[in-house]
Amino acid sequence: MVVQRKSSPRRSSTYGSTRRNIRRSSTRRRKKNGGVVDIRKLSSNLRILAIRLGLICGISLICYFAYIYGVAPYTSKWQAFYGNEVYPEGYSIHGIDISHHQGEIDWRKVKNAEVNGEPISFVFIKATEGQNHIDENYNDNFYQARENGFLRGAYHYFKPNISADSQAKFFLKQVHLEDGDLPPVLDIEEKGTLTVEQLRKASLKWLKMVEMRYGVPPIIYTNYKFKRDYLNTPDFDRYPYWIAHYYVRSLAYQGKWRFWQHTDCGKIDGIKEKVDLNIYNGSMYDLKHLCIEEEEE
Repeated sequence: MVVQRKSSPRRSSTYGSTRRNIRRSSTRRRKKNGGVVDIRKLSSNLRILAIRLGLICGISLICYFAYIYGVAPYTSKWQAFYGNEVYPEGYSIHGIDISHHQGEIDWRKVKNAEVNGEPISFVFIKATEGQNHIDENYNDNFYQARENGFLRGAYHYFKPNISADSQAKFFLKQVHLEDGDLPPVLDIEEKGTLTVEQLRKASLKWLKMVEMRYGVPPIIYTNYKFKRDYLNTPDFDRYPYWIAHYYVRSLAYQGKWRFWQHTDCGKIDGIKEKVDLNIYNGSMYDLKHLCIEEEEE
């Protein structure tokens, strides 16, 4: 019996071969026309591109906000740090305040130094802190300041959790201001554990005791925020205000003030370390009139 072979598989094989040939032919034609378009590869490339663009945008936004909130407000600080201090305009009477942090000072060079083209006119010197600490360089600095022709003053760093009475007595024991010296200074920057009322009462105690000794209202040194929050009652208005406010071109404080400590990054000939720079808000006549005067008999 003769069995006739089916021809379907051969036709199927021929058909599949034909389709493959058509695809190869099509591929060759596309290669000639500029390359094969791979949808999956294209999609992957677009995804990578989108991720990269997203990262670039994200980093750009971070840099923008970092500049706006972290760099721009302190531009003057960076300028001061690198020796390009921008000084407040309209003030010609300059001074410094010093402590042992400035190390050994070459007073001959300081005497001839200038700040923004103007000589240094006054020097505030740290004397005491709390009830038992005297600055190790106070005596030498205090003597040298007068010997080199500067108007000089001495300040006490107030510790709120120590008796104001004992702090005032300690300051008066260590500091002996003379006629022609600037008024004594209360440097108050800490609230400690005191209430606002207790802090005010304690600071007024120190101010009144020291004023009784020298006959002039002491100067209050503190920053704008501390003054606004704690020393803003009329009781403090009669005391000359020395404001600490760094790296700004003008003061936001609207009250009366006499001195402005405008940077802690100053550089002065004769002082190796950074030093605080200050200006006086007034004339030289006013500044000298502010000083301690000999009482008439």
